[in-house]
Amino acid sequence: MFTDVSELKEKKILVVGLGKTGVALAKFLHAQGAIVTVTDHKSKPELSNQLEQLGDLPVKLDLGGHSPKTFLSQDLVILSPGVPSALKIFDYARSQGIRITGEFEFIAQFIKEPIIAITGTNGKTTTARMIESFLNESGITCWVGGSIGTPMTDYLRLDVKAKVVIAEVSSYMLELCDSFNPQNIIFMNLAENHLDRYRSMEDYVNAKRKIFKNTNQATTSILNADDNAVVELARDPAVQRGKIFYFSRKASLEPQIMNIGGAVNIGKEIRVRTGPEIEVYDISKVLMKGRHSLENMMAAILAASEHGATHDAIQKVMNTFSGLHHRLEYVRKVGGVQFYNDSKATNVHAVLRALDAFDENIILIAGGKDTNLSYEALRNVVKRKVKTLILVGEAKERINRDLGDFSETFLIGTFEEAVLIAYQKSRIGDIVLLSPGCSSFDMFDSFEERGDYFKEIIRKFR
Repeated sequence: MFTDVSELKEKKILVVGLGKTGVALAKFLHAQGAIVTVTDHKSKPELSNQLEQLGDLPVKLDLGGHSPKTFLSQDLVILSPGVPSALKIFDYARSQGIRITGEFEFIAQFIKEPIIAITGTNGKTTTARMIESFLNESGITCWVGGSIGTPMTDYLRLDVKAKVVIAEVSSYMLELCDSFNPQNIIFMNLAENHLDRYRSMEDYVNAKRKIFKNTNQATTSILNADDNAVVELARDPAVQRGKIFYFSRKASLEPQIMNIGGAVNIGKEIRVRTGPEIEVYDISKVLMKGRHSLENMMAAILAASEHGATHDAIQKVMNTFSGLHHRLEYVRKVGGVQFYNDSKATNVHAVLRALDAFDENIILIAGGKDTNLSYEALRNVVKRKVKTLILVGEAKERINRDLGDFSETFLIGTFEEAVLIAYQKSRIGDIVLLSPGCSSFDMFDSFEERGDYFKEIIRKFR
């Protein structure tokens, strides 16, 4: 599309979506001398905070809808990740010869440093932060962005200098990718998600599949051997163009994985081979809960090793890394009851991983924005481990239909009341777990706000 940012000068470029990414993109494009217009379906009052961040930047505004006239006067249209790419206005603009791309694809073409691209339904953020820690401890500068919360645009806009760029890549970011070609691809897992945006699971998978579109002999793909859907994707001939490392928690796969390269968990060890020698890492002191944490760890070791992270640095971080806020985050113990905040669990697969971290006597708080997911996959584990199910939010009726017969279940009106009922129902030795299985946007602005409110309520308990 472009070979250098200097080519953006005096180009008429439309930014669609004025969230965090749209603001960053508008600032970056203006700094390159582009003629910038911003459009958003929200009105000016609804976007007051974002407009304040733009300040006196001389950008044109088309707010409260998307005018076809605005689109047809552009050299390029760039969509923020949160904007669905299938809107009719985009089809119309394409039919009139207007080029449309996504922020991620647009920015990635200008990044010259090697990119580690991490995708999958769950585990992306933890894996990204672990890679970052492994590299930093090894004295290797890196930068992390993407769906982790920092727009990719900021790497260029803030003129960051790093040896490695780590990108957490959502399906939204991949939808419009045609030329994106990272040095490393990590595919964590694949499960039903975002069905409020996609017409089917197939559409969601096809968006994820695009991460492999431009693999070549220089590409290293790091894939979860324990996830059948990921293994199936790996059979695509496109994936075979580069090197593949697998990671697994199944000791039975050790001979196969050590033969071709990868990582496997055996007992209290992780064994890794990325070259002639096998390296061994001790996991007896690992602080993070959940067996899925070992998957994140193995993927991170493989990627960081590719870029020079040392064994000693990796082992040091493994012994001290305690996980992320809102991801199986231990809050406190009150009256013999332990409270865990897993607000980042916004889909069914994430809830399964959270429940897998505990044996039994779980009081589960679930619910939030209804995104058309099925919760039937949770039935067996709820029946075995969840003594009380507290449902709240827009999706509570849907979850109750799928799971209400498998545990003592309460449908609650407010989030605070849900937490209070969970505490009242708890007994010594119980686990109260917030793992919603839904996005937060029916009651909160973000999963962070939801998790912080949960912790605030818990801290008041005596």
